[in-house]
Amino acid sequence: LYDVSRSHVALFDLRLEILAEVASITPCDDLEQAHLTEAMDWIRSGAALCRLAKPATPPRHLVSYFLLQDGDHFLLVDHINAGLWLPTGGHVDPGEHPRGTVVREAHEELGVEARFVTPGPVFLSVTETVGQPAGHWDVSLWYLLAGRRDADLVFDCSEFTQVRWFGIDDVPYHRSDPHLKRVLSKLAADPN
Repeated sequence: LYDVSRSHVALFDLRLEILAEVASITPCDDLEQAHLTEAMDWIRSGAALCRLAKPATPPRHLVSYFLLQDGDHFLLVDHINAGLWLPTGGHVDPGEHPRGTVVREAHEELGVEARFVTPGPVFLSVTETVGQPAGHWDVSLWYLLAGRRDADLVFDCSEFTQVRWFGIDDVPYHRSDPHLKRVLSKLAADPN
């Protein structure tokens, strides 16, 4: 008989939950479909999914992004290391569900409670990183949270130079995540 420890069973169950989270996303275009297929194959491969050591070990790992939305405005952060305007988020810790990462990061980085607009992610991207450190791959699950433009935000000054609400037409796409415009277009096409 093979003895499977509870921790291995729990990690296997978490991997299946993450796979289901990814599979729940309806792609908006061929690129997102390709990223979804690539991500599901990676998850099924048994590879480590989470960053185990900074800056980038393993070189491909899960990230949870979240967009705070208030009507037709979205909150972005001017990220110091990346040098880009990004949604808030962070690396998924070992043993953590990506939605748990959103809850943790919303509190740590902005001092807000995560209020999910949708039960699961609205988008997935696979991106080679830029800035410091560059050259690893983020498999990013994008979540949508309800926010308020008039709320006081206490942001992490060690990670961001500023936080700002943008209307969809005012986003500095030239200096943002390469998939941000596609995400916002997807949300505008299907606001539910």
